[in-house]
Amino acid sequence: MKYAGLDIGSRTIELVIIEDGKVVESKQADTGFDPLKQAQTLLDGVKHDRLMATGYGRHLAADAFGAATVTEIKAYAVGARSIFPEARAILDIGGQDSKAISLDQAGNILKFEMNDRCAAGTGKFLEIMAHALGYSMEQFGPAALQGKGALAINSMCTVFAESEVISLIARNEKRENIAQALHQTIVKRALAMIKRVGLHQPLFFAGGVARNVCVHQLLERMIANAVLVPEEPQMTGALGAAWIAAMNEKK
Repeated sequence: MKYAGLDIGSRTIELVIIEDGKVVESKQADTGFDPLKQAQTLLDGVKHDRLMATGYGRHLAADAFGAATVTEIKAYAVGARSIFPEARAILDIGGQDSKAISLDQAGNILKFEMNDRCAAGTGKFLEIMAHALGYSMEQFGPAALQGKGALAINSMCTVFAESEVISLIARNEKRENIAQALHQTIVKRALAMIKRVGLHQPLFFAGGVARNVCVHQLLERMIANAVLVPEEPQMTGALGAAWIAAMNEKK
């Protein structure tokens, strides 16, 4: 039996196929303006016996493909624990939203919080700030690590924060120092969200922003502990959905 997990997010769509208890295929595409078309392209030519959808577009997949659905929170909890069974909390920072989840020792969800109504503290925030400073996204994290932590960004609103950045540039502040201040702002916001649901450790870090080396290192520094980051952090939700499809089949 092949079990497929499809995560239709605001910026990207991920597909994971599980067979005989292991991942045999994974694919990703930009969501674009037609998520169903993009999802269908991912599914074309991929054999599967059961499909489980998650993410904001999961109900579209249910209508179009007859997929079963599961919430992002449950999918991320299962996905994270399938990679790191010791994980007790999850931080996901994606392109346009973020979430924090605390788990008990058995992996059951204790509490969660989501930010899906504002770009503050998300990958989109980083993209806008990188552009304002003249960095590519690949350059942004490493450049921020070279900065000194003397500056502070006071606003998490993307528009106001960008205005602060422009003012700091006008004062001839070093780009890398501004970059680090922006990264610190994101990590502090993320930590506040995690603490509200319960900062149990180890902490699992998912989403595209988990690839940012500066966010990762600042997070570890602020919690004074190692953070668990999978090889493919954006695949966590789709992976969890696939495992849930497999578990439901066995019931």
